[in-house]
Amino acid sequence: NGAGKTTTLRCLAGLLRPDRGEIRISGHDLAKQSRQAKAALGFVPDRPFLYERLTTREFLSFLGTLYRQEPRPAAARAEALIARLELDRVADLTIEALSFGSRQKVALIGALLHSPALLLLDEPLNGLDPPAARALKDLLREHATTGAGVLVSTHQLEVADRLCDRVVLLHHGRVLAEGAPAELIRARGSGTLEEYFLELTRTPPTA
Repeated sequence: NGAGKTTTLRCLAGLLRPDRGEIRISGHDLAKQSRQAKAALGFVPDRPFLYERLTTREFLSFLGTLYRQEPRPAAARAEALIARLELDRVADLTIEALSFGSRQKVALIGALLHSPALLLLDEPLNGLDPPAARALKDLLREHATTGAGVLVSTHQLEVADRLCDRVVLLHHGRVLAEGAPAELIRARGSGTLEEYFLELTRTPPTA
């Protein structure tokens, strides 16, 4: 906590302006070509904002319009994702009536709806039961195999170890290490990514 994960994602999503540097999404400068850059993004923040008086289907239809999707293909993709994350039974309820986990699923479907070139997820497994978490992991892997980028922010290192091809370990805003989880663990002789991180951040004893 406090390492800078959420701040980094908010900068990438165009919600915060970085102090310095340049952000490019699919070749578009986020500062100068904001519309094109954001059109290539799907973003699920740690506290997703949803229009609670709409049903899931109405909300996804609204998002499809914002992303200028053709209505029928967008509706078909929404239905496929609703079924995949097992929201069928509650998709016609208003979002305000949904559980926290179901709301998280709605936010995830909304981010995936337009098949973005880059998907940004801040603690995406929060509130998800094991079957839903597994379905999401499968969806993310499938999305990545299309050539899209998937950037996940989490402090659950076992999730990063199992899910990610490459990790960046942050501590108080500094990058401590980056690379494939298996390579980092092997180089350090640690058993898990969590053990590796704890070794890197352990405060040395004082004399």
